Amino acid sequence: MGILDGIRVLDFGRYIAGPFCGALLSDLGADVIRIEKRGGSEDRYIGPVAPTGEGALFLQCNRGKRGMTLDPMKPAGRDIVERLVRTADVVIVNLPRQTARAMGLDYATLSRLRPEIVVATLDAFGPQGPWANRVGFDTVGQAMSGAMYLSGPPSTPTKAVVNYNDFFTAMSATAGVLAALLERSRTGKGQEVSASLLGSGLNLMNAYLVEQAVVQKNRVASGNRSQISGPSDTVQTRDGWVAVHVVGQPLFERWAKAIGAPELITDPRFRIDDDRGKNGAALSEVMTAWCRDRSTAEVLAQLDAAGVPAAPVLAPAETLAHPQVQESGFLVPSEFGTMSPKAPLARAPFDLSASPPTMQGPAPALGAHTEQLLTELGYDAAQIAAFRMEGVI
Repeated sequence: MGILDGIRVLDFGRYIAGPFCGALLSDLGADVIRIEKRGGSEDRYIGPVAPTGEGALFLQCNRGKRGMTLDPMKPAGRDIVERLVRTADVVIVNLPRQTARAMGLDYATLSRLRPEIVVATLDAFGPQGPWANRVGFDTVGQAMSGAMYLSGPPSTPTKAVVNYNDFFTAMSATAGVLAALLERSRTGKGQEVSASLLGSGLNLMNAYLVEQAVVQKNRVASGNRSQISGPSDTVQTRDGWVAVHVVGQPLFERWAKAIGAPELITDPRFRIDDDRGKNGAALSEVMTAWCRDRSTAEVLAQLDAAGVPAAPVLAPAETLAHPQVQESGFLVPSEFGTMSPKAPLARAPFDLSASPPTMQGPAPALGAHTEQLLTELGYDAAQIAAFRMEGVI
């Protein structure tokens, strides 16, 4: 039994932010119902890995949910939504706000149906400002927060391959939902939880924005090399690449001694972290020269012995094979239909000692629980058959 046992969540999310919020709530024990259009939502089939076409991201973000198909724009579909809402505790909506209002999925409409409802509204730019009604994906947060400008080589703003603003937004919304449920337990009243990709991006880049506002650093991108400490870079070894991160005086001294260059400790160019960031290119050259004739294993062993943070730069196939990854328990082999081999889904990124989050099962096949859920809502077999004939489900 999970912490959220007895809590029902309606997930109208798409792609990552909304669905991953629902996945985390499912991991905590909630009954999460994914509601999608009759032919399957677009996010179901991106980057297909399953024989039925489902993609890896869909499997990750929709594990542990029950699934139903529904057209909420049809009159009978609206009736089904209303019945669902009256049984629910949380509704997740990551749609443009005007679209949510047109579908009757905005907080004002849903709270009239059930005042206790908690509505998680996730969007691109937040509820205020001239761009509040614009649409966007993860790149919005990367581009507008300054992160993309400061990533990659100076001449080419570079997007991270991972949609980190989406996942950060999902985790922020999850925290908001849990807080709203706690407040509801005290007051009996629901509320709206808002999270956005831009808000996530600004949070993640906030230190750089503070620095810019206060001292106008006007930084430009420097590839993988840090500008605030050093050496902090990716460096080529005899047979691969390593990432090393040195910050703080004790670490810098340990690193200098480990590579046999203790004279760097008293070099005026490297007096404090800020100096080492400004002169990071010189430190990267020293590190490159030291690594050039050593294997990755040798570099990592010597740095580890000195207590200096470093790791190999792994291709995805190498990540899956790495003993630390394999033995950490972070990736859980998970079934989906007849797919083989099993999908290594990452479990929740947090743990609880007494009531750990647990995956409740695989992502649902398209419409897998539609009839079950409609029956739970009080519809009989004839009504359900009529819904199918009318294209409601």
